[in-house]
Amino acid sequence: MKKYYSISEVANILGKSTETLRRWDRDGKLSAVREPMSNYRVYRKEQLQLFPEFNEVTQNNNIGNFVEPNNQYSVLELFAGAGGLAIGLEKAGIKCVALNEIDKWACQTLRENRPNWNVLEGDIKNYDFSEYKNKVDIVTGGFPCQAFSYAGKKLGLKDARGTLFYEFARVIKEVNPAICIGENVRGLLSHEKGKTLEGMISILDEIGYNVVTPVRVLKAINYNVPQKRERLILVGIRKDIDLEYNYPFPYEKIYNLSDVLKRGDLFDSDVPKSKGTTYPEHKKKVLDLIPQKGYWRDLPLDIQKEYMQKSFYLGGGKTGMARRIGWDEPCLTLTCSPAQKQTERCHPEETRPFTVREYARIQTFPDEWKFEGSVSQQYKQIGNAVPVNLAKEIGYSILSFLNRYYEMNQENFTSISLDKASIVSSNTLVPSTSRATSPTASMRSK
Repeated sequence: MKKYYSISEVANILGKSTETLRRWDRDGKLSAVREPMSNYRVYRKEQLQLFPEFNEVTQNNNIGNFVEPNNQYSVLELFAGAGGLAIGLEKAGIKCVALNEIDKWACQTLRENRPNWNVLEGDIKNYDFSEYKNKVDIVTGGFPCQAFSYAGKKLGLKDARGTLFYEFARVIKEVNPAICIGENVRGLLSHEKGKTLEGMISILDEIGYNVVTPVRVLKAINYNVPQKRERLILVGIRKDIDLEYNYPFPYEKIYNLSDVLKRGDLFDSDVPKSKGTTYPEHKKKVLDLIPQKGYWRDLPLDIQKEYMQKSFYLGGGKTGMARRIGWDEPCLTLTCSPAQKQTERCHPEETRPFTVREYARIQTFPDEWKFEGSVSQQYKQIGNAVPVNLAKEIGYSILSFLNRYYEMNQENFTSISLDKASIVSSNTLVPSTSRATSPTASMRSK
């Protein structure tokens, strides 16, 4: 394990900005030391061990998550999008039996890349999934974050009618899988002051599932994804299963943009050429002035005011605006449109948004995975996806759980079989000389 960590590494591990760490250094909250040659801030391992986030990453670094499936496990995926979660689970060794998605372009993407997948296109409300009852191990879904109407303190399934979470829960009830996985944005934790998540947990409880608590937010950068993306992962275990589920262990190594767009550990070639959108000329002139890892505050003051307009006078860092990503850092969270003012993700060297294939690489999609529709539709599909490598690590954690579940079932079956054999053995006919010893025989002899 390393003895020193750079400010960018510490920022990624602790989930803080480099500006926050510099302020902590000035205030003496977390003092950095200076690297002799470069004079850069670095942090000693002993300092960082005071933070649980650091210990979780470093202590589990050599454990890994890889697990081989002991059986052929299957998943039914809802709100499947362009397949990021499905590909990751497939890479882990889980078979996808069906996927539901309403967006026609995403459905075309799924069919084009996996002709053997059963893609159910259309509104989930129009589908009945009872044919999969007790035939599927996992149900997954990236349902939208919608508020419920609160009739009382404890919500039931009927209280969620009209929301897509209701449909997610309805399908789980119809299918009865061993485990269900819900995926959402981090904001679900605080949505409606936490009541929305509490309602979801209550509904899953009513239909027979215990939610693993605390519900975790996983950082993609800890799972071989060069992107500062966070996803809330909600895990429900069927109540008849007395087993603990463990979230995937995070890795210490953080990959940067260069690791994914250039040949390296993640891909064996440079990113292929592809189409992409462009900036309007006035925006390009502004972004030409931004250095790598820079943003709007790196502009001359007069241009800052002109570009930011009213936002210039508001609070907050707004670090995603006029942002040029550096080669030696993870990318900021990709959105559905790479050129919007609030979410610029400018290439490190060229003044342009990332291309479609660059976008896909940052989400760790395989290069052979093709996206259907217009360029804007392709960006939308990629931006909405679960990063493939994160999904794969979640898949391994599911395999670990299911392997233990089936092993437990087999042990119980063997135990029951032995008990039955013992009962049959004790009830076999005995010699006639022994029969008079039975209570009924004794009574008759009297």
